[in-house]
Amino acid sequence: MNGTQTRSITGRRRTQKIVWGVVRYLLILVFLVFFLFPILWIFFTSFKLPEECTHSPPIYLPQHPHINHYIRGLGVAGGARALRDSLIISSSATFLTVAIGATVAYSMARFNTGGARLSRWFLAQRMMPPVIMILPIFLLFRMVRLIDTHVGLILLYTLLNLPLCVWMLRSYFIEIPAEIEESALVDGASRMQVLRHITLPLAAGGLSATTVFVFIFSWTEFLFALVLTRNRVLTLPVLVSRFFGVETSEWGVASALAVVATVPAVILGLLVRRHFVRGITMGAVKD
Repeated sequence: MNGTQTRSITGRRRTQKIVWGVVRYLLILVFLVFFLFPILWIFFTSFKLPEECTHSPPIYLPQHPHINHYIRGLGVAGGARALRDSLIISSSATFLTVAIGATVAYSMARFNTGGARLSRWFLAQRMMPPVIMILPIFLLFRMVRLIDTHVGLILLYTLLNLPLCVWMLRSYFIEIPAEIEESALVDGASRMQVLRHITLPLAAGGLSATTVFVFIFSWTEFLFALVLTRNRVLTLPVLVSRFFGVETSEWGVASALAVVATVPAVILGLLVRRHFVRGITMGAVKD
């Protein structure tokens, strides 16, 4: 009797485990469809004919796929120029932000510069709504003649992303044992040598995650780029918005440029995916 009851209980547990496993994978599938559908829709729209983009009922898959929207977007419409400007601005801003942020975060983590309140102040700056800064920044940039320049957007994106960069890297540096650095200092290494050869390599995960975040924030920023650019500088998000008008919209070209704008961020994320999740979790430790 006991053996029969044991087998029955074991069978019920196995059945429950299978049922919960099926339910879990079904939920994952539902979430994947929910989140991937807009991306797939934009991707397929970039290959549709103009009449297929606005057809009712909607046509989900292109009936006659072509790449004319990519040719027009990157050629006649100025997509290649916008792609170049976006790469220059985002890459430069990311480099400056991570370089400055790493030194500030290291100082705060090792020497407690500013105390715990300073790190919270940095994080609070990132939570400030960008719209309230538009007018004063516009007036300041017009005064110093940085409107419609690469330098202006690079400096602005560096300042906007620096608080988040410092906050993430500070938490990551705290998790690195100070004894390792102290041993190198005792052996005669300078503080900069310790930072360059020991601390930064150990913080590769945090640096990778932070770099991806900063680049994506700079790459996708729209509001400041729209207000502070005219004709000489053009970013991809601003260019995409120009294909939506009051009377008509070029959905195919806008979708093609949106796909092009997504590729660099996806590639960068795939290259550092090994460090990405670890860098995010390590950047979330408590003070």
